[in-house]
Amino acid sequence: MRTEDVLATVATGLWCWDNAAGAVTLDAEARRLLALAEHAPLTEGVIRARFHAVDWLEFRSVLALSGAEGSLGELRMRVVDDRGETLRTVRLRAKPARGGSSDYLMVGTIEEIAEAMEGTSTARMPIVADWHRNREAFLLDAGRALAEAHSTSEVLRVAAGLSMPGFEPSGLAVFVGEAGRVRVIGHHGYAPGEADPFLDQPLDSAYPAAEVIRTGRAVYLPAPDDYRRRFPDAYRKVAHFGRTSWAFLPLINAGRTIGAWMAGFGVPVAFTPDERSVLTTVARMLAQALGRASVTESERELSVGLQRSMLPTVQPDIPGMAVAARYVPTGGGLEVGGDWYDMIPLPNGKIALVIGDVQGHDVRAAGLMGQLRIALRAYASEGHHPDAVLSRASRFLAGINGTGDTGDEQRFATCLYIEVCPSSGLLVIARAGHPDPAIRLSDGTLLVRPTAGGLPLGIIPDTDYPTTRIVLEPGETMLVFTDGLIETGGHDLESGMARLRQTVEGHALDADGDLEELADALVQAVHGPPSHYTTGPLIDRREDDIALLLLRRTVPAAVLEGAAPGALPHPPRRTVMTIAQAEPERIAHARQQIRELMHDWPDEDQTDSAVLMVSEMVTNVLVHTDGDALLIAEISGERGTRCVRVDVADSSDELPHRRHPGEMASSGRGLVLMELLAGAWGVDPRGEGKNIWFELYEAAAGVEAQFEGVT
Repeated sequence: MRTEDVLATVATGLWCWDNAAGAVTLDAEARRLLALAEHAPLTEGVIRARFHAVDWLEFRSVLALSGAEGSLGELRMRVVDDRGETLRTVRLRAKPARGGSSDYLMVGTIEEIAEAMEGTSTARMPIVADWHRNREAFLLDAGRALAEAHSTSEVLRVAAGLSMPGFEPSGLAVFVGEAGRVRVIGHHGYAPGEADPFLDQPLDSAYPAAEVIRTGRAVYLPAPDDYRRRFPDAYRKVAHFGRTSWAFLPLINAGRTIGAWMAGFGVPVAFTPDERSVLTTVARMLAQALGRASVTESERELSVGLQRSMLPTVQPDIPGMAVAARYVPTGGGLEVGGDWYDMIPLPNGKIALVIGDVQGHDVRAAGLMGQLRIALRAYASEGHHPDAVLSRASRFLAGINGTGDTGDEQRFATCLYIEVCPSSGLLVIARAGHPDPAIRLSDGTLLVRPTAGGLPLGIIPDTDYPTTRIVLEPGETMLVFTDGLIETGGHDLESGMARLRQTVEGHALDADGDLEELADALVQAVHGPPSHYTTGPLIDRREDDIALLLLRRTVPAAVLEGAAPGALPHPPRRTVMTIAQAEPERIAHARQQIRELMHDWPDEDQTDSAVLMVSEMVTNVLVHTDGDALLIAEISGERGTRCVRVDVADSSDELPHRRHPGEMASSGRGLVLMELLAGAWGVDPRGEGKNIWFELYEAAAGVEAQFEGVT
């Protein structure tokens, strides 16, 4: 005997619910228990109409919970007829065959029970014309679903599934009135091509929906004779559908009729006051949902168009260079903001990369951003030096940014302007309060390059902006970005850079690597699923818009010849910076550069020693000479046998000499520290000045660790 026959003998049916596809499958016994004809279509609306509305809400909750937890769900439900009267009480059991929060596949059984047990959802007073409670539950469910719909298509999808016992439309349509026409924007219950005669009609036509939009009053047609008498021409087009009752209701939003909603029924409906109340309430909720969706879609279209018109197209064909860019608007309001990037061809054959951020995330910020971007492009195209471009831009922004009679607060803007020489890789950088650029070295290490800078644009009209020169070596990639890439998700500068470093260093970018993939990975780290696990320490987790530019200097083909496919020759890991006499605060930057350069050095004591010696060497140059200090640090060799070498050069001919400081002396211990901490060190006189250097060896660190383990 088959399993189905055994279950049918004990009055138990089988059912399957695919939430992702919206498909329901019932066997013959399950159809009998739900009073469904053998060939009746099985949709969510049809199934929902066979259960009491209160029980249906509980059923959806049990399904969602069981699908999310993978557990067995069970509840008792009342099966009702077309008038809402209880036919029987059944027990449903559900078990997920495919789990998930929204795409679960449930299978289960349904069986009739003699009576409800106390403590269950059906242990209530017998239902006699329990229409009002049914209506309230239905309207609550419909209102929730419509409130969660954020687009016109989602609203129409929800509208297509609206049904309840005694209210089960077999055909639905939503009409809108535009430019003297009545158009159908969504329908349900029609085969392909059947609704074509009603898709576009004149507003003055003799059609119920057109009359509703013209007058703003509902039209109820309880019987075919009513339809035939009032709209004879239209009835001839709909008679073959076999429906017996129709309701056309106005969709009114903010006091204006924006369209009409049609519900057609395959069974006679008298449209009693209670039934009209339900239809009117649903029409109001539907109109409000469509209004919200229209505003949201218009705002999104406006913001996308505005940003698209203001952001340039990145020039892809720079000799010896590769460029990628991204802009991600903020998630609130009009989704417009003040972040921007630009790429400007210069008269001398070089390229200028610009990235900036105008204060604020509103239309005014976007407007100022557009004006400032045009001004920067004009100044750069005239051939001005980077510092002159930013000085002129600051004066321009201050001039258009006054409070005037509008009462608007003064806005400032941060900006990073980089003049790029594609042939040599030389970058001349001017910075106005913007985050420093970061360099991804050819071995994957990310270093933040400290650069000289000035105040943000627009604060003081006449401001100087010193420049910094950096050489981008073949295989290296420069990242410039706005603060949204760092701080979105509750991060501060330190934790945000740690997240950025983890993403960059974990992304393979070999000789054949795609810069676009790295740009996508950086955006995903902030807005994608990985960001859910890397939230920052700050309570304020508001989103900020993001602008991102990546510039990579490609490796010459001659260098790649003979290398393995996809392999990228790795030169020594290297950083260079100058510490001027007037910039003692850059000593802290020098210490940070050494730490970042040695981020994967196995011996933390050696890293601390290197930082201490660099601090001592640079400080001595600033204290005991009149010139600047040039710091060059590099790591060479294969992992496990690497060497870090640091050189500090100055213009003084005076050589350091050993001193014997007293116990309370505050200086004079530099060479003593070098002898104790360095693996090797020395002083090399030069034609003009001298060079002090030290080296630390990774192999020596391993030997010391083994020696400590033995002792």
